[in-house]
Amino acid sequence: MLELRPNCECCDKDLPPDSQEAVICSFECTFCTGCAGTVLGGRCPNCGGGFVSRPIRPAAVLARHPASTRRVLKPEGCRPPAG
Repeated sequence: MLELRPNCECCDKDLPPDSQEAVICSFECTFCTGCAGTVLGGRCPNCGGGFVSRPIRPAAVLARHPASTRRVLKPEGCRPPAG
């Protein structure tokens, strides 16, 4: 089950479980569409993989399986992944 992390790792923007702006890589690194498309150039700075839209978990299921509250943030900020 996806963790549904609550924020963008790059800019710390809140990304609630129903956010249309959340994208993830195959390791569930979570970013907003703005950072993913501009700062990161469509590639995860952690693994170098691409992004897909994060699925939205239905509200009824969120009650039983809540989203994560653990915020992940790069203290040094985001940089595009190395070539």
